[in-house]
Amino acid sequence: MEMIIPNWPAKKQVKAFASTRGEGFSVGPYQGLNLGTHVGDEQSIVAKNRTALSVATHMPSAPIWLNQTHSTVVTEVCEPLEQVLDADGLFTASAGVVCSAMTADCLPVLLTNIEGTQVAAVHAGWRGLANGIVENAVAKFDGEVMAWVGPAIAQAAFEVGQDVVDAFTSVNTDAQQAFIAKSQPGKWLADMNVLVTQRLNSVGVDQVYYSNLCTFEDASRFYSYRRDGITGRQATFIWIEN
Repeated sequence: MEMIIPNWPAKKQVKAFASTRGEGFSVGPYQGLNLGTHVGDEQSIVAKNRTALSVATHMPSAPIWLNQTHSTVVTEVCEPLEQVLDADGLFTASAGVVCSAMTADCLPVLLTNIEGTQVAAVHAGWRGLANGIVENAVAKFDGEVMAWVGPAIAQAAFEVGQDVVDAFTSVNTDAQQAFIAKSQPGKWLADMNVLVTQRLNSVGVDQVYYSNLCTFEDASRFYSYRRDGITGRQATFIWIEN
C-alpha cells in the first residue's frame, strides 16, 4: 500500500503519512482506497478501506475522523475516539491518538513541535486558510513548530475568483504574490503553498516542508474534486508512537 511519507526532520516517535487511492476496494468514480463516508460510496466498502489502511500502516488505534466544513475549529483530543468530530483540525499531546484530515484538493497540513510531544492534522481549504485555521492550530503548541504540506491542487489547476484574492489580501497584502492573473477578468490561479507558508510564517513557523504533489494532475494516485466532481477522499495522518 503506497504512502506519502513527509520529508521533514520530525522526531522518530512522530509517525505521519498521506494515503493514496491505490490498492483499495472501492469501484467506479471512487476506484481505489476511498476513505470518505460522505461522498456516495458504499459505507461497508469505505469501512473495509479504512480497516485495511489502519492494519497496513500499523496505527496504534483507529484514526479520529472529522466532519469537515471549512471551519477554523481545531479540537484537542486526549484519547482515541469512535465518534466523528465537527472540526477541521485535530491536536493531541497524547501518544497513540491518530489525527486525520481528509482531502481531495484542499491542503492537508501536519504540524509537530520540535520535541515531538505534540502533533496536529489540519484540513485547510481556501476558506479555512483565509479565516485562520492554521493560526488556530499553531496556537495550541508549546515551543517551536514545524509543518508539512501534503498533496493538494497545484497553482496551474487551481482557478479562483476575485473573492478568494480579496479574502487573503485583505489580511496580508503580500498574499497577492500567490496569485497569477488569467486573461479572463477576475480569474486567478492560486498557489496554496505560498498562502499557507505566509500564514505559518506569520505565527513563527519557519520550518515548512512540502510534498509538491498535485492531486489534480495525478489521477492514478489521488482523488480530485476539481477534476472529477464525484470522487473519493484520501487522508493525511499523524500520531505520537507509544
